[in-house]
Amino acid sequence: MAAGFFISKSVAIVAVVLGLGAAATIIALSVVYAQEKNKVTDLGTTNPGTTSTTATAASVAATTAAAEDVWDKWRLPTTLLPESYEVTLQPFLTPDANNMYIFKGNSSVVFVCVEATDLILIHSKNLNYTLQGSFHASLQAVDGSSVPSITRTWLQPTTQYLVVQLGSPLQQGQRYRLFSIFTGELADDLAGFYRSEYADESGTNRVVATTQMQAADARKAFPCFDEPAMKANFTVTLIHPSDHEAISNMPVRSTQQQQIDGNTWNITEFETTPRMSTYLLAFIVSQFTYVHNTSEDVLIRIWGRPAAITEGQGEYALQVTGPILNFFERHYNTAYPLPKSDQVGLPDFNAGAMENWGLVTYRENSLLFDDAYSSISNKERVVTVIAHELAHQWFGNLVTLRWWNDLWLNEGFASYVEYLGADSAEPSWNIKDLMVLNEVYTVMATDSLTTSHPLSFSEDEINTPAEISEVFDSIAYSKGASVLRMLSDFLTEDVFKEGLQSYLHTFAYGNTVYKDLWVHLEQAVQRNSLQLPGTISDIMDRWTLQMGFPLVTVNTLDGSVSQNHFLLDRSSVVERPSVFNYTWIVPITWMTPQSTGERQWLTNISETIPAFKVSSPNWLLLNLNVSGYFRVNYNQENWEQLLNQLSTNHEAIPVINRAQIIDDAFNLARAQYVDVTLALNTTRFLSHETQYMPWQAALNNLAYFKLMFDRSEVFGVMTKYIQQQVTPLFDHYKTITSNWTTIPSGLMDQYSEINAISTACSYGIAECQDLARDYFQQWQQNISSNPIPPNLRSSIYCSIVAMGGEEAWDFIWDRFKEAPVVSEADKLRTALTCSPVPWILNRYLQYTLDSSKIRRQDATSTINSIASNVVGQPLAWDFIRGNWRKIFTQYGGGSFSFSRLISSVTQRFSTEFELQQLEQFKADNQDIGFGSGTRALEQALERTRTNINWVNENQQKVLAWFQGETSSSSPANQMSS
Repeated sequence: MAAGFFISKSVAIVAVVLGLGAAATIIALSVVYAQEKNKVTDLGTTNPGTTSTTATAASVAATTAAAEDVWDKWRLPTTLLPESYEVTLQPFLTPDANNMYIFKGNSSVVFVCVEATDLILIHSKNLNYTLQGSFHASLQAVDGSSVPSITRTWLQPTTQYLVVQLGSPLQQGQRYRLFSIFTGELADDLAGFYRSEYADESGTNRVVATTQMQAADARKAFPCFDEPAMKANFTVTLIHPSDHEAISNMPVRSTQQQQIDGNTWNITEFETTPRMSTYLLAFIVSQFTYVHNTSEDVLIRIWGRPAAITEGQGEYALQVTGPILNFFERHYNTAYPLPKSDQVGLPDFNAGAMENWGLVTYRENSLLFDDAYSSISNKERVVTVIAHELAHQWFGNLVTLRWWNDLWLNEGFASYVEYLGADSAEPSWNIKDLMVLNEVYTVMATDSLTTSHPLSFSEDEINTPAEISEVFDSIAYSKGASVLRMLSDFLTEDVFKEGLQSYLHTFAYGNTVYKDLWVHLEQAVQRNSLQLPGTISDIMDRWTLQMGFPLVTVNTLDGSVSQNHFLLDRSSVVERPSVFNYTWIVPITWMTPQSTGERQWLTNISETIPAFKVSSPNWLLLNLNVSGYFRVNYNQENWEQLLNQLSTNHEAIPVINRAQIIDDAFNLARAQYVDVTLALNTTRFLSHETQYMPWQAALNNLAYFKLMFDRSEVFGVMTKYIQQQVTPLFDHYKTITSNWTTIPSGLMDQYSEINAISTACSYGIAECQDLARDYFQQWQQNISSNPIPPNLRSSIYCSIVAMGGEEAWDFIWDRFKEAPVVSEADKLRTALTCSPVPWILNRYLQYTLDSSKIRRQDATSTINSIASNVVGQPLAWDFIRGNWRKIFTQYGGGSFSFSRLISSVTQRFSTEFELQQLEQFKADNQDIGFGSGTRALEQALERTRTNINWVNENQQKVLAWFQGETSSSSPANQMSS
């Protein structure tokens, strides 16, 4: 699953009792028992031998059993293993008499009894069963022999099981078939089998029935053994209106029409899937259209709303999908395992995308692209998300991790190779360089807190759906990607691929634990006689089984080098023990002005490496291209030589390492290893820098200063300094784009131009603000012709709203409501949070609770954006506190976006009073809790304490530094004059 707008997992709130009255009409759908599979039964009759009574999800047998009954445990027993399912589903795309959208279905699962048992436990959530006799299900032996009688069946809603109690045990080795008939709600909760809605060109509301099974919601669509290791073959049949199209993981096997209750329905049966996990199953009924091509006999289709596809918004995805599939076939040395690859852009979707096998689902903004509206970053998002999901078609889908505790390997791997796949489709972009900013440095901010966690959990730590949901965090995705990138770097990509390929070939269609990959990489190391300081397991366990990362400190006067656990707050106490005592085996690449050296390994807490002894004016630089997941500190003399090099000829230092020097220095200053003025000194050379990465590293770090100081006098002189540094960049891009009329060629250059505009406008450079005003006036005169280049829209829209009061807000709101492309709507929606007017922001916060104004999937990111506005932050905090219960129940405790929400509204907290408020918020809501935001709340408390200390220590020094740099006699002013 792609992160990005980060994964939120809505969990259904209540087991909805479907009000179906006497409901004698609920009947088995077309496919009944396997032997009747080819005779489509009339949907007006019930299954032979069933009484058509409805058992609602609320009809739970009261059990007086002991607390540790097997049905009270979250994990399935291993007594039964599923082999195949036949699932028939009929979604109703208009509401019933109770104004509820429903689906009907039946399902039979063939399982083998591994160990004699008189109990069948199968997952079921919010499904209402048509009783067969007195029971929720019926049982047969596959070979036709007699079976134990069912004595009792009931639903166990807490642990989400349908329980079937038998009169005598099932026989070991025997195959059985469990059959059930059920109804569920086709809710708009973005989980399981759900509905998505959109208005077509004529304004007519259209309903799509679609799915999101990961992690634990296949059980909302049909009863199933809903754990990733319970792989099986699935044959899906969809009964759908004849004017709708049905798609699933596999191609269509057959389709026929049938009249049911006076309406024409199609009965579409799909080919049987290979062995796969339930969470990768998908099916969609819609009136979407598609564009298609084939790549080496694989049919590729890009689906979306007809208007979007007609406008060509699927063309870019179609253009890159074939090359990316071919790249991964070579990378894995394994053919794509399925006959087709469908990719669908959905109007309502909680994650960024989902890697369902052969039917990948996306947020529209992660799949659809329109040159007239979409920026280069929208294009980058599309190609990287497609590459991420296609990487999973092998790693994750063909070979699947046994349980969610190892999720980091699945998501971290895809988050790493998405850059390789995207690079194969867009080779001129140098996109692999962006991993350092997007993954490594982003996740280090979290991983330098004591409330972080290791990549790998033990299996018994992750049990409930909420615990599973919480594992989908930046540690799993971005730290996973960062350490795998480091591993590939020190093994070399060829050795890494060799081990990866034998891993995939060995475990195809099966399940693994993370150590299985280490074994295959170790074999590749041996075959290639690679010299390492330990086994793969010895080296990598230190990076995966303990949280955090090392700070490597080197002294160039004597070549001594040491490591310690890097924490942003050095006084904080690490309570989580580590068997490795927070030491790592660290691969160190390095260079001096004269040469690049051989990789060195730091295997102890400290040692001396003679090559690291360097005398001035030479300098030493460690961790080239930031291939290692660690930070670096130097002795003062070496820092001064590096700063000197940056001020005289910055290009002598590789571009990624120019970003590294800035990012490491600012983080070392936050942790009080170096003085804050050293960090600020690393930004002086930026008045001569035009490259994206160093500028972005500086802006990321100065954003922290903005959060800490934009309510204090520091911000006045800080603004002057940033204006002074960004003006040459602004002028550079104004020149090379002929006054903003052309687009720079490369990806990085376009990003750098965007930084120039957004920094200049947001820090109040008059020429930039005039540009925004001019664009706005032109646009108002001809609404149908937007004069703003797509790359610059986010920044210019924000300036328009910030400067233009209520009139500008209303104008942008109107454009948002009619935006034809989602990426355009996203830019407008975010820009509306730039208003400095409190009542406008408060009204906008209220809109986030009204899904007719702001789509539910966008609510939390809108609140987060309002909170990042200095005027909006206290309003958003009050709003979250005042509405926590409502938000929490509306989205369910498993919604991943809670962690983002909590960290966003608290990111400016830097006073004792704010800390008290946060502690009070925790106390007030202890009874309903924080769901997947639980860990984020602890991290917010820790971060606030760190911020309080940092501001107390540094405010005066920072003020004095900015004052010095912006006075007329400052070195920066003399340099640029």
